[in-house]
Amino acid sequence: MGERVEQWIAILSLGFPVVAFLWEFAIVGRKRLGYRVQMDTLAADAADKPYADVLGDMRHDGHQLRDPSFVLLRIENAGSAKIVSEDYLADPADPYGIKVTFRDRRVAAVVLTDPSNNALRDFFFEEVTEGDNLRIVAKPGFRRSNHVGERTGTIRLPKVTLPRGAEYKVLVVLERWPDDHSTDNFPDPVVQGTDGHDRWYDPLVRFFRLKATRTESHVFASRPAWWAIWILITAVVVQASFTLFFRSDRRPPLDCVGGTLYLHGSTAFAPAVRAAAEDYLKRCEGADVHIPLADDTFKGSTDGVTDLDRAGKDAGIPVGEGLGHHIAFTDGMASDGHPRLIPRPVALSVFTLVVNKDAGVQNLRLAQIREIFAGRIQNWSEVGGNDVPVHLVNRDPGSGTRSALVGKVLGGKEPPQFTETDCASLNPKRYGRCEVTSTDTMLNTTAATPGAIGYSETSGVDGHKAAGGLVKVTIDGREPTAEGVEDTDYPYWQTEFAYTYGEAPAGSVAAAFLNFLTQQSGRDILRDHGHGLCSEARNSGECRPL
Repeated sequence: MGERVEQWIAILSLGFPVVAFLWEFAIVGRKRLGYRVQMDTLAADAADKPYADVLGDMRHDGHQLRDPSFVLLRIENAGSAKIVSEDYLADPADPYGIKVTFRDRRVAAVVLTDPSNNALRDFFFEEVTEGDNLRIVAKPGFRRSNHVGERTGTIRLPKVTLPRGAEYKVLVVLERWPDDHSTDNFPDPVVQGTDGHDRWYDPLVRFFRLKATRTESHVFASRPAWWAIWILITAVVVQASFTLFFRSDRRPPLDCVGGTLYLHGSTAFAPAVRAAAEDYLKRCEGADVHIPLADDTFKGSTDGVTDLDRAGKDAGIPVGEGLGHHIAFTDGMASDGHPRLIPRPVALSVFTLVVNKDAGVQNLRLAQIREIFAGRIQNWSEVGGNDVPVHLVNRDPGSGTRSALVGKVLGGKEPPQFTETDCASLNPKRYGRCEVTSTDTMLNTTAATPGAIGYSETSGVDGHKAAGGLVKVTIDGREPTAEGVEDTDYPYWQTEFAYTYGEAPAGSVAAAFLNFLTQQSGRDILRDHGHGLCSEARNSGECRPL
């Protein structure tokens, strides 16, 4: 019963905003003629001010205006579609589109002012030739009139074609009726679309087409939209309260599978996988899921597939079946010799060369990089940097980051063997080479060794404790980012593969985690760590091995 109530609340929470949106923007707001009374003031209110004495002496038809007042009216297209003459609710033969009525006031003068474009003037005025003279006169749709019996003044405005966002203003000068001796304030102007013939479907036409809407009070949303917002807020509060206080079973999501999952492989991809695993554990709290994450969980791509292969063999998994609690991640495809392992492309990892700040370089050409890693350039001054010896810090041969460098950047040629087994033994005044076993050690060593050059997964550099002593190197001016790979062919990248021993059984913890990582919230974590997603790559070839 509780789940059914939650479902209905969820349906209402979704349905009301959709209906409100369609109502506000597709129905009511599509054709909306807005108006604003930007000024409605008595001349007497300002006549006693400096320089305003002429306001009290205004005349019309030979007499001084009684209690003259001014109204500045703004007409605007406040909808989402263009307003044309057929949209006005008037007889097609009627030139008038809008009628403005001023109760207890006579209209003395009306002036068009501030049209948003000059083309709008053509709806109000036309040129008339009288003999040799050319006069500008008002068109039939632009008129003023006064009605003695009703004691009202009226202006009529033409059926102006208003593109989206277009507007114009009219300034109206009015006076109190001669036989009106009261001192009451004048009622507000009444703005309305002119009525057409009395047809049975006119109410429906008026509702769905065009009506004059007072827009000056629309600071956020219309009243129907506010009702929809409050209904949505109430639904969310009710649903949250029901979940927090009335549900007795705190069950994990249905896609959480219990068991212990062992992760292995790439140190470069490790930060993203760790973050995803930690998030998965939080989401699946209560499902009896365990993912051991020690400091040495990720030992490198080669060691990762070796450990996975050994785990499958030790478990005695028959051919045609799979191991459901081990996954290994590799930078690129694993080496031959593991026929039972099945790869699955997950993400695109971007790597970057990093140099010690003392090197004095930020960009290197591809040819220069190959010369440096071949040992033919041994001082940074040879490539425009400082007079500092090059110290080449490599990863061990089992590293996927190193394999990507060799295959993608160095043209398949391995760097020369190290000159020192311990990077701490490098002579700061002489060229030298050494090797390290992890990304973290690579970054620390490069930052601490003057003139050192190394390489790492790009996101591993940002925020690293050694980042202050490092510079990420662009290659031929191309940035080491996922966008750089797709848009500028940045060369140093590799596909990250998830390997399982056989096909991970449906309903296993390994299959559930891979689904989370590639189809659910884990994808956002991969993006946050700078990885491009294979499922979103514009070029399918970018999620393939070397």
